Amino acid sequence: MPTVQIDDDRVRVTEWRFAPGAATGWHRHEYAYVVVPMTTGRLAITGPQGTSSGELVRGQSYTRPAGVEHDVRNANAFEFVFVEIELKVHR
Repeated sequence: MPTVQIDDDRVRVTEWRFAPGAATGWHRHEYAYVVVPMTTGRLAITGPQGTSSGELVRGQSYTRPAGVEHDVRNANAFEFVFVEIELKVHR
């Protein structure tokens, strides 16, 4: 599923490819991050407050702060792909 493309002292860039129904597993983000969807579709997100879903659109990036905890599952009947850019550098 994940392919790390860059991992240096400033950023970690990971491509995630999910088969239908595949999930990341519960995890906590150590760094603030940006997600760049490469596919348009729906992801199911389970966090401390329960489960929700989000519609991601190819090329429409979003950001989240460090500390986010969740499990993300592909809720589509097709492969879903996004690139995650974790920001290790702080101002």
